[in-house]
Amino acid sequence: MRPRKTFLIAAVLVGWIFTTYLIFLKNFKDSDPKKDHEMMQKIRFLEKTIQLEENSRDKLYREIINILQKEDKTTSTEAVPLKGNGDAEEQPPQIPVAEFPPRPEAEVILSKFEHKFIDGDVNNPVIPVLVFACNRLSVNKCLDDLIRYRPRADQFPIIVSQDCDDEATRSMILSYKENVTLIRQPDQSDVTVLPKEKKYKGYYKISRHYGWALKTVFKQGFESIIIVEDDLSIAPDFYEYFLGTYPILKKDRSLWCTSAWNDNGKEGLIDSAASELLYRSDFFPGLGWMMTKELWNELAPKWPRAFWDDWIRQPEQRKERACIRPELPRTRTFGKVGVSNGLFFDKHLKFIKLSEDFVTFTKMNLTYLQKSVYDETFLNTVYQSDVVTLDELKRGLVKTKNPVRITYLTKEQYKRATKSLGLMDDFKSGVPRTAYLGVVSFFYNGQRVYLAPNTNWKGYDLTWS
Repeated sequence: MRPRKTFLIAAVLVGWIFTTYLIFLKNFKDSDPKKDHEMMQKIRFLEKTIQLEENSRDKLYREIINILQKEDKTTSTEAVPLKGNGDAEEQPPQIPVAEFPPRPEAEVILSKFEHKFIDGDVNNPVIPVLVFACNRLSVNKCLDDLIRYRPRADQFPIIVSQDCDDEATRSMILSYKENVTLIRQPDQSDVTVLPKEKKYKGYYKISRHYGWALKTVFKQGFESIIIVEDDLSIAPDFYEYFLGTYPILKKDRSLWCTSAWNDNGKEGLIDSAASELLYRSDFFPGLGWMMTKELWNELAPKWPRAFWDDWIRQPEQRKERACIRPELPRTRTFGKVGVSNGLFFDKHLKFIKLSEDFVTFTKMNLTYLQKSVYDETFLNTVYQSDVVTLDELKRGLVKTKNPVRITYLTKEQYKRATKSLGLMDDFKSGVPRTAYLGVVSFFYNGQRVYLAPNTNWKGYDLTWS
């Protein structure tokens, strides 16, 4: 019976694809590009047809799942081997066919995390890893890494918050059993946006998801949360990095996050031998970051409807606070396809180098990152370095091996230098990516370089965004 039903399902899918193709031809074979009005009518009709076909596809997919569930209930979550053994690259992900129970309240699910500190030690907190997921089956790559490198399951519980209600993705997450806790964003209603913002609707849903999940998890009483998206790989010392920087993040009120990301962390732009090197950054990096409950309590009442990451970079939220970031990234994104349609991926993100070393940050003295210590040392190092021109650096005419500085005075000068050197050239609320006090630090041909404003710098200019 199973082969016959499988064949029938395959035949239905092929038929659906062929029908969609015929409809596409039918609506375009007589189109006349010179008749704009007629063309627009046909385009609108085709959009409606495609939408109907997509709805039919989704309905068909659910029917297939139901058929397989009724036929063979032994292919439930037990049919998929437990992940976390590092073999995700060798084997394609298997989608279990699971029966989903009624959606329980997230607070009930999370109530099992009673302990907020290890052995009652306030200096040894339980830090949940909150993974935001939607409909990527490749979430298994992210979860495999998080489980593989996790030093203690009780200290770093992995909580996956899923939006979209995609059944295949949910099955994948549930296959991790006790290694992962799944909560589901309950509001799956459409969002109302202005017609001109219709193409940004996905960003509204993301912001809604973030606000709900952060509120729900912090409500359990945790002191901090590590935030990860479902398209990130992590470095071996990912957990060690956040555990080591946790004390200074809690102590120094001029800091508001720790990020595992370096926006300019490409091979050739970083010192690969300086895996222990950390910076302060005025630019909020995201992409694997830790925030405290104090920060959430501050941001929650005014959480935005959309574009939460750009919103959080605005002066009203940042309040001149900085994040800690590494020289070598501790996360790397593999998510080319998403709401941003692969923005920056082919040009930049796929070249980010993931750190391979394990640095014992918990045994290091990181007090140099405190503002009272860091600023003076950093600025002295930058502004005592020799000034060179962009042309001299590019042509290999710099004679010293010591750090050097390229000065920029205008937005145009900054963009010319960054584009020429392969750095990211955009601004958010006037702040360049990775910048601290206007200075962007990077490596070029084995030499430390500072792209820096003049010594009379007055602060970030919002008009540069």
